[in-house]
Formats: sequence, C-alpha cells, structure tokens
Amino acid sequence: MRFFEKTNIDFLKPRRTMYVLSLLIIAAGIVSLFVRGIDFGIDFRGGTEVLLQFEQPVEISEIRTALGSIGMSQSEIKTFGSDQNILIRTTEKGVDTEVGDRIKNAIQTNLSDTKFTVQRQYGISPKIGDEMRTKALYAIIAGLVAILGYIAIRFKFIYGVGAVAALFHDVLVTLSVMSILDGVFAWLNMEITLEVVAAFLTLVGVSVNDTVVIFDRIRENLKIYRTLSLGEVINRSLNDTLNRTIVTNGTIFSVLLVLLLGGGEVTRGFSFALVVGTIAGTYSTIYIASAIVLDWTLRQKTTK
Repeated sequence: MRFFEKTNIDFLKPRRTMYVLSLLIIAAGIVSLFVRGIDFGIDFRGGTEVLLQFEQPVEISEIRTALGSIGMSQSEIKTFGSDQNILIRTTEKGVDTEVGDRIKNAIQTNLSDTKFTVQRQYGISPKIGDEMRTKALYAIIAGLVAILGYIAIRFKFIYGVGAVAALFHDVLVTLSVMSILDGVFAWLNMEITLEVVAAFLTLVGVSVNDTVVIFDRIRENLKIYRTLSLGEVINRSLNDTLNRTIVTNGTIFSVLLVLLLGGGEVTRGFSFALVVGTIAGTYSTIYIASAIVLDWTLRQKTTK
C-alpha cells in the first residue's frame, strides 16, 4: 500500500530549527522535573498502594480523615481516572497485606455508608524499590550502549552517535511531555512505573529499527548516486522510505492510541509513553539521527 508516490521533500533544510524545537521541549521538561519532581510509582518508592472504586464519588478529605484515625493522614490520596476511583499510597511498612487491610478497615469504619471494591492492592519494600529503580536505569543505558556499538560496526561511528542521540532525544522528549502533562487532566496521572520503563525500552527498539532502515537506504544510495552531495543523498533516502515510515509507524500509533483511550488505567502510562515516543521517534530519525550525520560530515570537511 502506497500513500505517497515519488516525493521530493527537502527534509533537512529546517533541521537547525528542529534542533531548537527539540531543545525547547526537553528544557521545559527538565524545568518541570526540577519544579514538580518525578512521580515514581510504588514499584520504585516502596510502600503500599491500594486502589478503591466507590459506588458514589467521595471527597478526598473524608478519606484522609478516615486514615487519620490510624495515623496515616499523611498518605498520598488522589483520584485515579474518575472521582469514584481513589488511589491511596503510603510508605507505612507492614507484613503482607497488613497495611492495606488497615486502610480498608479504617475507611469501612469511618465511612460506613459508602461502599467500595478493591481494584488493586500490593506492597513493596523501599530497599527493593531502590534496587528496581537502579536496575531500570542500567537497563536503558545498556540498551543505548549496545545500539551505539551495533550501528557503529554496521555503518560508521558517526551513524551510531546519530542513532543514540536520536534515542536519547526520544526518551527525554517522552519523559518531558509526561512530566509537563502529569495531573493536567484528571484521567492523565503519569508516573514512572515498571510498565513505563518497559515502554521506554520498547520505544528504543522501535525507533532504532526505523533509523537502521533509513541508514541502510542512505548507504545504498551513496553507492548509486556518487555525483550527489551527502545532503541530497540523505534527502533522497528519506523520500524513498517515507511511505514505509508512515505505514509502519502509523499502524503502531493507531494501535497504541486505541490502547490509550480504551485500555483503562492500568495500561495508560505504558500506552501514553509509547504514543508520544512513536511521534518523537519518527521525528528524530529525520531531524536528529540523519541531521547529525550530515552536519558532522560537513563540519569534518570544512576543518580539513
């Protein structure tokens, strides 16, 4: 299926403007992260998390008062998707389901007229949370280093640098958008969980696959069009693969959008990260990975 016939778009002409756009988004995200902090899930913080669904909307102040009767008034309490879903987090330590049971009993005792069901309940120790956070960071870094080595061997070192720079860009842009939009909408509570880390690793794999396809075409076209400049060859290669990029990434995006809108709260962070990441990955393959290869090569020629 071809949505685009032979095109001749000068993709690389506005690349410096695109550099600035990317830097502005990432800078805004970094400011947001410093001001608002990173909202880690219970996986990385440790503690107990209970998600309750009430038959009728309840006030958070009522829940906090109920928890105050057992000394947990400082717990994190917020709506989760709707006014009837209440997410309660506490760093209180306990054995097995002890803390969660105390929370449920306190609410049942103090809000006897309000009925609820438990949607989710689990706990994890702070030590394990720290270990998981460290291992998740190592996993992402190891993936990026492995990709750098693979592309540097298969193509040239600068191609590997461009690909890894694009992947860093994708992860940072996704993290920035998640931080900026966290809590802006009631249904969009973004936090860093194991599912979101899995989304980042998935994003790395999907994005680098698109980049490798385009780099392959650039390598082929460099042998065919020897009289063309590198910029012209890259532009031709991007146009050659445009239809494939739109079809492949458009299909992935459509599935993820359906998952985001209809998948429920459990998969929302995962699907949102990949929706943003798919857009960022498509963009970065052109305006980060390919553009860096071009600018670096041009700079090397001018310094000789």
